[in-house]
Amino acid sequence: MVQHLHKKEINELTRWWAGLDVATNFPFARDRMVECYLWILGVYFEPHYPVAKTFMTKLISLTSILDDIYDAYGTKEELELLIEAIQRSYEAYQQPDYMKLCYSEFLNVYKEMEDLMSEQRKSYCFQFAIEAMKQQCQAYYVEFKWLHESYMPTLDEYLFVALVTSCYQLLTIVSFFGMEDSITKETFIWAFNNPKILRASTIICRLMDDVVSHQFEQERGHVPSAVECYMKQYGTSKQEAYDELYKQIKNAWKDINEGFLKPRKVPMSALNRILNLTRVLDLFYKDHDGYTNVGDSIKASITTLLIDPISI
Repeated sequence: MVQHLHKKEINELTRWWAGLDVATNFPFARDRMVECYLWILGVYFEPHYPVAKTFMTKLISLTSILDDIYDAYGTKEELELLIEAIQRSYEAYQQPDYMKLCYSEFLNVYKEMEDLMSEQRKSYCFQFAIEAMKQQCQAYYVEFKWLHESYMPTLDEYLFVALVTSCYQLLTIVSFFGMEDSITKETFIWAFNNPKILRASTIICRLMDDVVSHQFEQERGHVPSAVECYMKQYGTSKQEAYDELYKQIKNAWKDINEGFLKPRKVPMSALNRILNLTRVLDLFYKDHDGYTNVGDSIKASITTLLIDPISI
């Protein structure tokens, strides 16, 4: 029965995604809507969160396109126009068509959620999501400048920005939308202030991604990753950098465990979203970048969960 609901959700999302015509309008971007839905199923599979799953899948799919605009396609002038539009929340008519379409679809998705939250008298949620997206885009732009200025940041300087571009603070805040009433304004304030457990999740996301994807990304031209920053700053080999970053990942998992053991300021359901967001990284980034280069494990998960009937 739950699989049937998942198929219904993915059907609706596929129609929405087809309307964007990604292959034509964003040929430079990764077309990964189904993979994004799988990602969000890792955050909450439960049937009573359909609104949260749908909104979060739309947002992560659009953010993936935005990431590729900053990484691989947009010019400095175009990205400055986009930053200005997002920071001031207005339509930027001077943008090129592909960017205008992406930006307008962000506005549509946010408006859809704003209307729903207003009906539930939770309109305060919306502003947190807006501010998190502004921070996201500003951090993307900093990385864009680093790349085009051939700037090599220190590891701490890199992480200050790259933990934001990991998207995990944004996704955590968005994951609280459409959940039960125990998720209050105080929960959003707590997440927006980057508590220890959430920082640990962003560290795991960023470092796991960097370790498995940095070689491919450096070959095509990309901002230095944590691997390059550590090697440059400390004069180490690549393997020594890997060892240190894996040590930081292990310590971050300890911080997540600690967040569940100590007296909690937020409901367990909120902590579970952070835990589940972190868990799903093992599917996508444990051995390789399974999001950029979709491999057999991701395909098998999609087939098993969303296509093949479940035997009873």
